[in-house]
Amino acid sequence: MHAQNHPLYSIDRDIVDRLLSKHSPKDEDLVDLARLLTRYEGFPGANDLQADMLKILKLWNLSREMLNIRSRQIWGNGYRPGKEIDEVVGSGFDTSAGEAN
Repeated sequence: MHAQNHPLYSIDRDIVDRLLSKHSPKDEDLVDLARLLTRYEGFPGANDLQADMLKILKLWNLSREMLNIRSRQIWGNGYRPGKEIDEVVGSGFDTSAGEAN
């Protein structure tokens, strides 16, 4: 079987490199690893990326099943990419702007 190049490889390589440097992953990191593992599952290529993702699981002391469970919990708790959970809570009303005399 011929190894293929994935169109998102360079972007995903940067993400995997960032994750390799994390010893205490945040929610975003866990979700990123779970989605990348799913993206490359069964993909005939990007072997270096796939091997590094398995290293990350070991580094974080997680199984694939545990990672998926935690990722589903994170999404269930309101996680959205690019937003911290705290950012989506509250009215957004700014009391410091233009108070009446």
